[in-house]
Amino acid sequence: MIGALVILLLLFLITGIPIFVSLGLSSFLAVMFLSDSHMMVLIQRLFAGIDTFSLMALPLFILAANIMDRGGLSDRLLRFARALVGHLSGGIALTTQVSSMFFGALSGSSPATVVAIGKIMYPELLRGGYSKSFSGSLLASAGAVSLVIPPSITLIIFGTVTGVSISSLFIAGSVAGVVLGLSSIIYIYYYAKKNNLQKDKKASWSELLISFVKAWWSLLVPVIILGGIYSGIFSPTEAAGISAVYALVIGFFIYRELDLKKIYQICVDSGITSAQILVLVASAQVLGWVLTNERVPQMIAQFIAENITTGILFLLILNAILLLLGMFMDGVAAIIVTAPLIYPAAMNLGIDPVHLGVIMIANLAIGMYTPPFGINIFVGQSVTDTSTKEMIPGILRFLACNIAALLLITYIPEISLFLVDILNS
Repeated sequence: MIGALVILLLLFLITGIPIFVSLGLSSFLAVMFLSDSHMMVLIQRLFAGIDTFSLMALPLFILAANIMDRGGLSDRLLRFARALVGHLSGGIALTTQVSSMFFGALSGSSPATVVAIGKIMYPELLRGGYSKSFSGSLLASAGAVSLVIPPSITLIIFGTVTGVSISSLFIAGSVAGVVLGLSSIIYIYYYAKKNNLQKDKKASWSELLISFVKAWWSLLVPVIILGGIYSGIFSPTEAAGISAVYALVIGFFIYRELDLKKIYQICVDSGITSAQILVLVASAQVLGWVLTNERVPQMIAQFIAENITTGILFLLILNAILLLLGMFMDGVAAIIVTAPLIYPAAMNLGIDPVHLGVIMIANLAIGMYTPPFGINIFVGQSVTDTSTKEMIPGILRFLACNIAALLLITYIPEISLFLVDILNS
């Protein structure tokens, strides 16, 4: 039955059928014609897949991100970042990198981050003397790396699928995301210094203070979310609700850029995005049940245990597979499909589950702008009006920096886990 299931799934995906339909339909057909299981079990798994307390955080974080974007919080953060670092070598690009990482972490959508930040910063990058290749590749890579940084939806999905503590994943993801971001920042600084690119006029203390005051309420968002979770005041799910209410109050009463019409549209858009992800989760849970019922995860774990005896080799192979997978699949979809299969084998090799989650998501994030099929490349082209040929040279340089950081994260677990150990001790 598994052979037929895999063939059906690949056939549906190749023919362009939506991923959630491919996952669910292939499972239903395989069980209907090749199994004795009752079809009602699949219906039950479909609903049980999204009947999870931790998944409540997902639509609330999406709502919070949309409110921040349209309520003026993200724009003020961007202005403060530019006032802070715009006068440094690579200041405009550094602003783009940091803003993309922050916005992408909250929105949970790498392509949306490329579009949102790109529309504002791409013209500024060109005016600052940056090439089209560098500017487009910066937007594509910065938007992708953001998926590792909490409150990341991909981290929430991994925790939901595997049962790993989402709080611990957030702690580890914050460190790993910074490491990936720093690898890009180092290259940005080098590139700008080498090419003697234009800098902003250094902001005066009064200008810096004004931009800080305007962004103050926005800067409190990660402090409230992460500080509350790590201090034990509230759970990640509760943090999602608090962040949405907080962003709504600031956007409506403090910045006054929201009105009832905007709030209604934000709720509609957030509901659509949430539904797209949740229906994917539900259909993947059906596929997961079929695979588990046929003992596929156990067989994979046994095969790895018999043929791969070291965690080093296992992680190397895992990195290669996930980088390729990230080119073709959204991070959420990829985690839903692969995590239940990879997790048991990794546990048998003694790999820390939190470390595994960070590695998987970091790989998938980088895969999103890996040539030639990374989706962020095509999104970046639509924003920057550049060809693939123009973007590839810049993409490869950012890719080299991020893969170097990925190898550090993969083979030095303490990078991701030291803060987890401190806060959990």
